[in-house]
Amino acid sequence: MSQFSSAIDLVIGHLDARKRLLHREEGVSAGVLQRLVSRPPGKSGHEPGRATEPAGSPQSLSVPSGKLAQLEALRPQVLACARCPNLVSSRHHVVFGVGDVNAALMFVGEAPGEDEDLRGEPFVGKAGELLTKMIQAMGLQRGQVYIANVLKCRPDMPPGASGNRKPTSAEMATCLPWLREQIGIIQPRVLVGLGATAMEGLMGETQPMGQMRGKWFDFQGIPLMPTYHPAYLLRNQSITEKRKVWEDLLLVMERLGLPISEKQRGFFLGAR
Repeated sequence: MSQFSSAIDLVIGHLDARKRLLHREEGVSAGVLQRLVSRPPGKSGHEPGRATEPAGSPQSLSVPSGKLAQLEALRPQVLACARCPNLVSSRHHVVFGVGDVNAALMFVGEAPGEDEDLRGEPFVGKAGELLTKMIQAMGLQRGQVYIANVLKCRPDMPPGASGNRKPTSAEMATCLPWLREQIGIIQPRVLVGLGATAMEGLMGETQPMGQMRGKWFDFQGIPLMPTYHPAYLLRNQSITEKRKVWEDLLLVMERLGLPISEKQRGFFLGAR
């Protein structure tokens, strides 16, 4: 590591220390930090031929200095977790979570499946492809939200068995503190619980999703909207069921203050 990169690390460490001392977040521009790290030592702050970022642009938004550092400090602890010996012995990867550490919206699923276990990333199989389309229909990109699961390891399967099993209540209770820490660091404005099992893990609720969806819950002071898991929509592809999920997402968009077009409001209305 160069002396310049070491100096940047010292600056970030200083900001973290100030935050802990003053009990408030101090922001730095993500764009500025990126340019500082990549610019060779001795270069001036202005690069000829390159426009400066206007104040208020997405690149110059203030990023809480401690969020990324805190999340990255948590990651190795989660990856090394051995609290569930049966899951440790069968997993390929611990699936930590992915997305924007400053996301206003966070999706929470139940547990990794086979695809997620192999790749170490949540929602990368067919259900993940559908979730990405749902996010895009909201006018967002996958990289603008944060995605995680209640359980960080794929539930183990009997030898020779295929598919995925539901995580047990005990497994989810054991793993939930990791998710609580993630949510506490990210502090999204809205959570979406994907599926009844995720809601059981988050809230201890064992009601059918049909009775929970469309209603706001509270998790650590954050509004939580339950809706059907994308895998459910892959099994039940009626427009009526798709409309139910979309109505839940419209409520989320309204809570976040996202623009909603008439076209968006009309998605799947022919199902009624």
